[in-house]
Amino acid sequence: MGWTRTSTKLLHEGPFLSLFSDAVIRPDGSTGAYEYVSVDDAVRIVALDEQDHVVLVEDDFCLQERRLLHLPGGGCGGQDPLAAAARELEEETGLVADALRPLTVIDPLPSATAARTHLFLATDLRPGTLHRDDTEAGMTLHWRTFQDAVEAVRAGTITEAGSVCALLLAEHAHRPQPRG
Repeated sequence: MGWTRTSTKLLHEGPFLSLFSDAVIRPDGSTGAYEYVSVDDAVRIVALDEQDHVVLVEDDFCLQERRLLHLPGGGCGGQDPLAAAARELEEETGLVADALRPLTVIDPLPSATAARTHLFLATDLRPGTLHRDDTEAGMTLHWRTFQDAVEAVRAGTITEAGSVCALLLAEHAHRPQPRG
């Protein structure tokens, strides 16, 4: 049961991704080819301040041909996901989180890549240093109340998979607890 690889062929190798084609035996016993992309795991961070605001970034995305509002994050680049989350948060927002905890890990495109996205909740924010790279030159920073960000997910304004999942997962963890 399951898939069996009989060979792997590298079709393209670039600085950020590689494209492969495997000869496979499918679960039903038939043979064929399976193409997939190899990229680094990624992180997305829900960063909340003391006033119940979440930091979002907006950037141009080539394939979508539009700007997308999303949570800070990016590729792990070989780093441990926790370290990558701390790095990406500071690089894109200029913020450092004194508390950074995992929410979950998702498989955003399991039929196209084995790459996973690690989702984090960051609190106890303080100023750091902005370090955006050349691909993030047009990135802008936005603060919204946490509830407004969750509503933006429901309204289809925030559509990036990691951001959608992280905000909805953090919504439950962030709900005020009844006082008793």
